Amino acid sequence: MSVETVIVDHPLVLDALTRIRDVNTPNALFRQHLERIGMLLIAEATQTLPTEQGTVTTPLTEAPATRLAVQPVIVPILRAGLGFLAPAQQLLPAADIGFIGIARNEETHEPEPYVNKLPDNIAERPVIVVDPMLATGGSLIHTLQLLVERGARQPLTVICALCAPEGIAAVDASGIDVTLFTAAVDDHLNDQAFIVPGLGDAGDRQFGAPA
Repeated sequence: MSVETVIVDHPLVLDALTRIRDVNTPNALFRQHLERIGMLLIAEATQTLPTEQGTVTTPLTEAPATRLAVQPVIVPILRAGLGFLAPAQQLLPAADIGFIGIARNEETHEPEPYVNKLPDNIAERPVIVVDPMLATGGSLIHTLQLLVERGARQPLTVICALCAPEGIAAVDASGIDVTLFTAAVDDHLNDQAFIVPGLGDAGDRQFGAPA
């Protein structure tokens, strides 16, 4: 299968995407609208989570109940992926969280890992990787490889606000099975490996540019 791309064109997703693209959106509002789009994409991506049937006691009687059969693992890629962590925890409050930190070398555009904190028990649980941008694919491929080495089941679910076609092609060439949920596949990467038209640097627009 490699990469199956699902474009979520819900009107609220598209509205939030427009606002995070806008160069005039200040950082505080950027974070707010990034969380909006994250929540909507996560809701779409989790429609197929396994469930189990049972009952629940209401104030009046017993009622049929559907619960998640197993809690997923959410893996934000630091630092930009933190923008999707809050909505993920709101929707999946019992999920475990793993952290993969990867910086991009601004000269080579290659990923440079600096954090690897994953839960022990990911082999039998759905894994959802969140990162607002899929540009070259280097950071995502590194993360996916770490997860597969730890026994994560494929296809892995990946949630990005927007993607470059080059990044999707790179993930596809990695041979790791992925279901990718996104609001848009943009035109191309420029010479600095930024997505065009894109939205700039998602980390800087959330947290401010580093000194």
